[in-house]
Amino acid sequence: MSLMVSVSGIRGIIGEDLTPKNLVSYTQAFAAWVTKGHAGEGKPRIVIGRDTRPSGAQIVPLLVETLALSGVDVVDLGVATTPTVEIAVTENKADAGIIVTASHNPIEWNALKLLNRSGEFLDADELADFLGIAEREAYVSARWDGIGSTIVDRSADEMHIGKILALPFVDTGVIEKSGLSVLVDAVEGAGSDVVPDLCSRLGIGRVETLACGGTGIFPRNPEPIADNLSETVSRMKESGCDFGIIVDPDVDRLALIQEDGELFGEEYTLVACADYYLKKFPGTVVNNLSSSRALWDISERYGQKCVSAKVGEANVVTVMKEERATIGGEGNGGIILPSLHYGRDALIGIAIFVTAFAEWRAGRSDAEEKTLSAFRKTFPAYFMAKKKLEVSIPKEELAGLFAKIAGSHPDAVADTRDGLKLDFPEYWVHLRASNTEPIIRIYTEAKTAEDADRIADEFMREISLAE
Repeated sequence: MSLMVSVSGIRGIIGEDLTPKNLVSYTQAFAAWVTKGHAGEGKPRIVIGRDTRPSGAQIVPLLVETLALSGVDVVDLGVATTPTVEIAVTENKADAGIIVTASHNPIEWNALKLLNRSGEFLDADELADFLGIAEREAYVSARWDGIGSTIVDRSADEMHIGKILALPFVDTGVIEKSGLSVLVDAVEGAGSDVVPDLCSRLGIGRVETLACGGTGIFPRNPEPIADNLSETVSRMKESGCDFGIIVDPDVDRLALIQEDGELFGEEYTLVACADYYLKKFPGTVVNNLSSSRALWDISERYGQKCVSAKVGEANVVTVMKEERATIGGEGNGGIILPSLHYGRDALIGIAIFVTAFAEWRAGRSDAEEKTLSAFRKTFPAYFMAKKKLEVSIPKEELAGLFAKIAGSHPDAVADTRDGLKLDFPEYWVHLRASNTEPIIRIYTEAKTAEDADRIADEFMREISLAE
């Protein structure tokens, strides 16, 4: 397995692909890229935060010293969520940011997520420029009197929560009156403190926690999907809480559990948030090609436009800016609210969702069911299957494989912007190479869970036969 480099960052397994040598080399290259674009007075400034993985605690000092010796000042946030670091870049008027996190990947992985001066992931042109510096090893080194300094800042969580609570649509009064209770599962990640704190300050009366010790030793596979959440579901049923909140280690994805133990559905995190937000702030909505048709239905409900981008936060953000979208995100539970910042943010997702749920409950009579499962039924019903397949074919040859598969389905509308998406009248299929793992992802959506699963299996067999 080789180091994975994309708009999603520089990602690999510690001790195999992500080594001290390439950590230092890429950090030197990033320092040079930032220095080249620095136009202000004084030294360039980079904000750094990390999730709770044990390797991150060792990587950050290495990066800080490398940046300092490259003539860059550092603001070290310590443990912080990905969206918190994104906001902190602009709050600190920094030139860039680095988040040490492999997001939903298992504990042996880590990564450098790189941010520009806007606190956003590098776009394709910025990434190419940075990688060119890395390839040429066109580094910069500071003289003894030009070495950068480090500021330790542990106030970023409070800053982030404060900005969320100040948003005009966040109604802590209606949330408090709703008498909600919640179970929070932060998988021992960066959300271990900030998510329960946010829930309490939003007005949720009872906040129970699971895997919120911040140890970084994930008790399960940290990706917040159904296959990994059996223990959380069991704890949810025992707790008697009205709903459950699950975040990934860096808190840019939000999943929810209903009171009956069923998952609300990652796809429906964005659907529910968009439904609430469009009532108050009409405008275009942007998702990615792997997102549910339900978002299109919601957009049509309010007479608004829905546009799909290639998978990847940077791609979605680019289209959101082009379309001047009011809200957007990805179907994996990532919510992007431009009025706060252009980044997937589970914390703002929690604030929108809880406000929407509380207002919905307040509008129902005492005789009516006020559960999250009843709330879920107010949205269009679709079912998705998300599977992955390891293949032997090199990534650069996948276009030919996908073209062959598209040719076998002339009745579908084919979109090749990001792998292959086939839109059929009653369902769709999206096949694409992952940016973060050496696999092909197979996403399907249909009117029933059985059909979505069956269709995914059929296309997995078709891929295997076409290799």
